[in-house]
Amino acid sequence: MGSFIINGGNRLCGNICVHGAKNSVLPVLAATVLSGERSVIYGCPELTDVDSTIKILRYLGCRIRREGGSIEVDSSGMTGDSIPDVLMREMRSSVIFLGAILARTGRAEMTYPGGCELGPRPIDLHLSALRSMGAEITERGGRMICETVGLKGADIDLSIPSVGATENIMLAATAAEGTTRIFNAAREPEIYDLQQFLNRAGARISGAGGPYIEIEGGAKLHAAEHSIIPDRIVTATYMCAVAAAGGEVLLENVCPRHVATVTSVLREAGCRIGETGDRLHISSERRLNAVHPVRTMPYPGFPTDAQSPVMAVMATADGATVFIENIFENRYRHVGELMRMGADIRTEGRVAVVFGVPRLHGAEVEATDLRGGAALIIAALGAEGRTVIRRAKHIERGYEQIEKALGGIGADIEFQEG
Repeated sequence: MGSFIINGGNRLCGNICVHGAKNSVLPVLAATVLSGERSVIYGCPELTDVDSTIKILRYLGCRIRREGGSIEVDSSGMTGDSIPDVLMREMRSSVIFLGAILARTGRAEMTYPGGCELGPRPIDLHLSALRSMGAEITERGGRMICETVGLKGADIDLSIPSVGATENIMLAATAAEGTTRIFNAAREPEIYDLQQFLNRAGARISGAGGPYIEIEGGAKLHAAEHSIIPDRIVTATYMCAVAAAGGEVLLENVCPRHVATVTSVLREAGCRIGETGDRLHISSERRLNAVHPVRTMPYPGFPTDAQSPVMAVMATADGATVFIENIFENRYRHVGELMRMGADIRTEGRVAVVFGVPRLHGAEVEATDLRGGAALIIAALGAEGRTVIRRAKHIERGYEQIEKALGGIGADIEFQEG
């Protein structure tokens, strides 16, 4: 599974170029099956989740050519309409293929997806939305079988602004007869990025980035090229690394407005942050302060994916910081590992109170999930001594060669196989 070995205490100085957004490239790659032609996606990071997506595309019959950060998908020879359980279990985002395959072939068969164990994340919103558009969905032996003789546009009011459900509806609605309107849609930047790709391919979608999205179905889609937006959670992670370890770093290829809530918290803690175009400069030269309660919310609120990295920073800040997790039930699995490093954190339900300690110390810990693993790297960078972070595979799902990026700005970090 591999491990990261970190000797803490080094200041971080230099430049990092942030890679493309994992949560954008996955649905965009799924969307390439809709046209039945050749599409090229730029800015695709080398992540295990991207590798898993490519495996699914190949299983469906698509031809893939990958060169650096570019992925060419030729879906003209796509013959499959089902995904085996072994591929579905590799990542949660595999469910995004449901709407895409159904739109392309009129039938989709798959099991429930895997991914990080962050608590219940039911896909009933996805299924009820597709049913309202005319899909018939049955379960046989643990598999979902979705079929339709023709999708119809519908008005869909989501009870919560689910990112995955919004994306699946958008993908399916491109092939529906008539207009589909999504109310209480997810507003994440990745939703807008998906709209941009689909419209470049000939779709007629408007409103992404807001709570109301309209899709005029039935347009013939064609080949398209698209560049993925910067990864806002990777941006937040590197900001937190500098905050915890100290130093001065310029982050390039970022979208500052996408991380505005994280920037606000780190500024309140005492970091100095400047923004110019697609660059963000952050410096941390002294012990930080605790901040007002951090409440995770759907975008544009504070992102749940940034909760654990910021918590690692607050572990050594003066005072106590309260975290309230409103998105996932099991998002505090990293707390026990931070406490092995000397953190003083108390949790009850969805609330965690972090009492800043003078310093953390190196320890042997385990990455329990993607962002929790990133939090351990952040904590280790600012800690005294040597930290070994096992189960690095979780971290590799969302960060492209994080050891090289951090090593390039002064961190003593290496990846060890096995």
